[in-house]
Amino acid sequence: STAMNAFTVDNMPGALAPMGFFDPLGFAEKADEKTLKRYREAEVTHGRVAMLAVVGFLVGEAVEGSSFLFDAQISGPAITHFAQVPDGWDALIVTFIGAAEAQRAQIGWVDPADVAYDQPGLLRDRYYPGDINFDPLGLKPENPEDLNLMLTKELQNGRLAMLAAAGFLAQEAVDGKGILEHFSS
Repeated sequence: STAMNAFTVDNMPGALAPMGFFDPLGFAEKADEKTLKRYREAEVTHGRVAMLAVVGFLVGEAVEGSSFLFDAQISGPAITHFAQVPDGWDALIVTFIGAAEAQRAQIGWVDPADVAYDQPGLLRDRYYPGDINFDPLGLKPENPEDLNLMLTKELQNGRLAMLAAAGFLAQEAVDGKGILEHFSS
């Protein structure tokens, strides 16, 4: 498929009118295909993490004091929640994150032992950034045009979520109030 095989600035998903391909600092025009794929891998991954973070902020603050987890003792702004997790749970969380990252690295990256020193973080030739073959609901379209549209939507939502998460972090750090508190005050 077009979305899965070719990878150039001209045919990358993610560009929408009126901006088109937005690269004001010219990183993409200076990048070869391998570097461009690494940039896109970073963008997709950070977008997915940000989407989860935004949901986590809102849900974590909404269920505060009523959750069965940790005897409903976790409270306050979401940026303080992780520090309130009981001892031992943080190690479990980090272990799960590490396992997921290791799996993603095995799927997408060339083994560092097989890469020249001047090509760190080299992605596999047949790997499309972000495609870790995880689609339990069967939502990934087979049609290349539909796939490009879905990838563009994911990128746009991820970009918005990165901005939202940054805003949530800044707001809670500045005034110490949860995001949902701002709507009720």
